[in-house]
Amino acid sequence: MAQKTQKMLQFHELELDQRILKAVSQMGWQQPTLIQSTAIPLLLEGKDVVVRARTGSGKTATYALPLIQKILNSKLNASEQCVSAVILCPTKELCRQSRNIIEQLVESCGKVIRVADIAGSSNDAVTQRHALAERPDIVVSTPAKLMAHAEAGGVVDLKHVETLVVDEADLVFAFGYENDFKRLIKHFPPIYQAVLVSATLSDDVARMKGLCLHNPVTLKLEEPELVSQDQLTHQRILAEENDKAAILYALLKLRLVRGKSIIFVNNTDRCYKVRLFLEQVGIRSCVLNSELPANIRIHTISQFNKGTYDIIIAADEHHLEQPGNSSSSSSASSKRKSSRSGDFESSASRGIDFHCVNNVINFDFPRDVTSYIHRAGRTARGNNKGSVLSFVSIKEAPVNDAVEKKLRSCFVTKKDENIIKNYQFKLEEVEAFRYRAQDCWRAATRVAIHDTRINEIKTEILNCEKLKGFFEENKRDLEALRHDKPMHRIRGLRHLSDMPEYIVPKALKRVRYTTTGSNSGASAAKTPRQSAGKAAFERQSNDPLMVSQVDFGKKRPAQRRKKNKAF
Repeated sequence: MAQKTQKMLQFHELELDQRILKAVSQMGWQQPTLIQSTAIPLLLEGKDVVVRARTGSGKTATYALPLIQKILNSKLNASEQCVSAVILCPTKELCRQSRNIIEQLVESCGKVIRVADIAGSSNDAVTQRHALAERPDIVVSTPAKLMAHAEAGGVVDLKHVETLVVDEADLVFAFGYENDFKRLIKHFPPIYQAVLVSATLSDDVARMKGLCLHNPVTLKLEEPELVSQDQLTHQRILAEENDKAAILYALLKLRLVRGKSIIFVNNTDRCYKVRLFLEQVGIRSCVLNSELPANIRIHTISQFNKGTYDIIIAADEHHLEQPGNSSSSSSASSKRKSSRSGDFESSASRGIDFHCVNNVINFDFPRDVTSYIHRAGRTARGNNKGSVLSFVSIKEAPVNDAVEKKLRSCFVTKKDENIIKNYQFKLEEVEAFRYRAQDCWRAATRVAIHDTRINEIKTEILNCEKLKGFFEENKRDLEALRHDKPMHRIRGLRHLSDMPEYIVPKALKRVRYTTTGSNSGASAAKTPRQSAGKAAFERQSNDPLMVSQVDFGKKRPAQRRKKNKAF
């Protein structure tokens, strides 16, 4: 049934323990979101709930807060330590993310509540068994990992579980965990509270609901599926493959795109090609894809969230079947079993809480509408603002039209108004960027990409804690690994990192000089030559320069063209 709420309850009105409220205050959460205010009272009553809410709406805290409260209540009368809650996630990154949030919420509780993540932190079965042997109150895992330990016998006892939470429930079956989930459910007691959390209510969620929920309440609140247009802007640049690199180079070097950005591509090789390209022009970035080990992926996300890198290049490799296709689970399962190189317990576009992302750049346009929506969900999370900028080729126009249609159905707009604004990027204005970019893009060959990936693997082997003991006993292997054949490395040219004045578009110069003149007399007195180089792109105002503020392709009125022949 659909649930509505008349009043937004505050955290102190949700009957939560003072220790939990203290942790909530320390995390800076001022008031609950709509889904939190509605779902938490129902979960505290012990009801089975299906929570459907858009990405970035605080779904993790929605189930974490009542879960902790329930465990604190049960601790008052508990006679022995046991596993009382299980949180299942489809990816290792989500497991780590859920565990981190719960650990922050229980920090004020001392050591009363213990949490164990047996999916994301380590692949060592001995370490996982040791963590489970201590009988933590909350176990976070993927279905396959927990099922393997449950069937091992004596490792983990799930007969005392009181709460089961399935996060991103629509992905659990789609990632091929249906059989694992069905076998795992048999190890649970006859009666327990179940919570399904998802951004969409697909047929997979409906099947899962029939397996583990009893007379559930389905929360599908009257909130938009996507964030508002005021909070998230959508823009597109018509660009073919040969022009994408030059446009990206111009946008980043001219600082038309500012802040933390995620660049999405459609496969792993493209990840490294874009990274090698950006390295040559002096732009630092990191990559995220399913072929990296789980610990490396988690560390990369952590570094990006801490601000070590402002640009992360992510491979959105999962292309799930459309809802309603009964073969989606079996096909995803076969892919997961047959894949040797990729880790299907990984997804860059779903669930991961990238902090303070200002821009999502679709270097490769998504293959379907769902992928676009989830990529866009990496920015404008909570109350933050963000933008989505997509490079669209002629072949990708049908998918782009489908995305436009989907967005129009979510917002009230004028008949002829587009949700995704056209940004007519006039490449002739940045012709110097094109020549530079094409040389660097061609230099990132398949051989260079292959050697870069091998070099990355060797670096991880050298830094691996588990192999340090082996290398101490086998120093010849270590030396052979360090002194292998020379890698095919691309040498970045220093002049590509600099930005001389003569290649700066005149339109951008006008914006810069108008801004400086309106803020300080000293800045206005400078001549264009005095403002050359890097200073030509530094705005003196506090307002960031958004992409839409400079449109190289916008035609100006004839009268203005006569007065100022800038184009």
